[in-house]
Amino acid sequence: MKNLIVAILVVAGLIVSSALFVVPEGERAIVIQFGKIQRDAAGDVRTFEPGLHFKIPLIETVRKLDARVQTLDDPADRFVTAEKKDLLVNSYVKWRIRDFGQYFLSTGGNTRQAEVLLRQYINNGLRTEFGTRTIPEIVSGERTELMESALQQAGIAANELGIEVIDVRVKQINLPDEISNSIFARMRAERQAVAREHRSRGMEEAEKIRADVDARVTVMLADAERNSRTVRGDGDAQAANIYAETYNKDAEFFSFIRSMEAYKRSFRSKDDVLVIQPDSDFFRHMKTVQGRP
Repeated sequence: MKNLIVAILVVAGLIVSSALFVVPEGERAIVIQFGKIQRDAAGDVRTFEPGLHFKIPLIETVRKLDARVQTLDDPADRFVTAEKKDLLVNSYVKWRIRDFGQYFLSTGGNTRQAEVLLRQYINNGLRTEFGTRTIPEIVSGERTELMESALQQAGIAANELGIEVIDVRVKQINLPDEISNSIFARMRAERQAVAREHRSRGMEEAEKIRADVDARVTVMLADAERNSRTVRGDGDAQAANIYAETYNKDAEFFSFIRSMEAYKRSFRSKDDVLVIQPDSDFFRHMKTVQGRP
């Protein structure tokens, strides 16, 4: 009898425990009975908030769905602009479940499946917006308008999935590698051309400066040479005047001094040899004794 009571209590406990379910914070739950989502009297899907709830054991099953805001970080994809140029665009989407019943019927409650479908809607909206704009319009003033239009289109399409698209943002816009390389090559060539132009102008200015300096140096050297000749001529003239004045004062003494200087220069070395007549006037002062010949 006791064993029967224990068995009954165990079965009752199992039934009660299977009838209870807990919905964690940040999640919502729906109840499925015989493959159909349970609805209330108004026909709306019964959504269970976080907390402790009851269900019919063995008949109803519970599916818990994440009710928090999700982030879909889309990898770089190629888009074509209005001028038929390719762009690599990185974007992300903020979304959450709006209609849990519709979401479950559309995706089976699979988040990956929902993101695959949502990514298609977002890319279609972005592709449409990029295709009507040029690169300057996308990069500069109309970027906000582009994202708002893409958000509106994606939101309309995502309603079929029971999803609310909160925000669509473009993180980064790049050119494909082949286009970037050609642009960089063109920019490099333009910069090199500008550098060559500046270098040629610099060389031209340098030649002008060098020629001007050379001309100034030539003029300065010519002026210095002319001045030096003038000074030298003035010096020679003054020396000649001094000699003349000295000669006029005492011609004999002047002749004597000049002869002494000549002797000094002539007999500076013992190896010097003079070929001259003994009675030459050069030896006149050597033959003179006390001023007398």
